[in-house]
Amino acid sequence: MKGFFNSFVMSAKEFLKLRTLTVTAMLIAASMFIEMFSVDIGFVKLNFAFIAIAVIGMLFGPCMGFAAGMCCDIVGFLAHPTSAFLPAYVLVAGIQGLIYGIVLYHKSYDSEGAIEKSKAKKNVTFIVRIVIARLCDVIIINLLLNTSLNLHYGFIPQQAFGAAIVARVAKNALELALDLPLLFAILPAALMAYKRVFRTLTRRAKV
Repeated sequence: MKGFFNSFVMSAKEFLKLRTLTVTAMLIAASMFIEMFSVDIGFVKLNFAFIAIAVIGMLFGPCMGFAAGMCCDIVGFLAHPTSAFLPAYVLVAGIQGLIYGIVLYHKSYDSEGAIEKSKAKKNVTFIVRIVIARLCDVIIINLLLNTSLNLHYGFIPQQAFGAAIVARVAKNALELALDLPLLFAILPAALMAYKRVFRTLTRRAKV
C-alpha cells in the first residue's frame, strides 16, 4: 500500500521537471494527430489515440496521466467542437490516464534479457500489466462510465440501454484484439527509447 501512494507522490513531482512537461506536451500533440486518422468501419470506429495517454501514464505516473488525459479531451474539444462541452467526460478522460499510470508507472522492461530468467520474467510481468491496464480501461471507462454518461445525457435512450451494452461489449472486444498487439509493441519500445535518450543526455551533461 505504501508503494501505491508513493507512486502518486513521485508522479506529482514530475510536474516540476521541464523534461517531463515537454515530453508530455509532445505526446498530447501526438494523440491529437492520431485522433485525426481514426477509421470508422461501421460497427467499430478504430481510434488509437489512447496509446499516447498510455505512454504518458507509463512514463510519468498517475498524476501526470490524469492531467494529460483531461488536457487531451479539452484540446480535442477545442479542435473539433462537434457537441456541447461536458466536464464529466473530461473527468473520465483523466481517469483513463490515471489507470495507465497506476498500473504501469515505474515498471521496467529489458529488451536484452530474453535468455536470463529474471529478466524474461520481468518482461512477462510487464506484458501482463499492459493487459490489465487495457482491460481496466475498457471495462471501467468504455463500458461502465461512458455508457452511464451516455445514458444520463440522453445519448442512449433508456429503453435501448441493454442493447447498447451488448453492442458496446462486442465492439470493445473486437477493439481489444486490435489494441493489445499495438500496446505490446509500442509501450516497451517507448519505455526503452525514453530511458536510452535521457540516460545519454544525462551522461553528456556530466562530461
